[in-house]
Amino acid sequence: MGKLRVTYVKSAIGYARDQKETLAALGLRRLNQSVLKPDNPSVRGMLFKVQHLVKVEEVEDEVQA
Repeated sequence: MGKLRVTYVKSAIGYARDQKETLAALGLRRLNQSVLKPDNPSVRGMLFKVQHLVKVEEVEDEVQA
C-alpha cells in the first residue's frame, strides 16, 4: 500500500471536539502542517471525518536502497 500526505488546511475552531481530537490523532497541530500516514482503512476513516479540514494526496512508496 502507498502512503497519504495529509495537510491541515482549515482551522478547527468552531467544530466539534471529536473532530479536533481526530486531527490530533493524525498528528496535525498547526495549519499547513503535513504528515505522512499509511493508506489503510483506519486512517481513511479518520480522514473522512475531517475531510473538510484537510487536503489529502497519495504519495508513492519510495524505494529504499
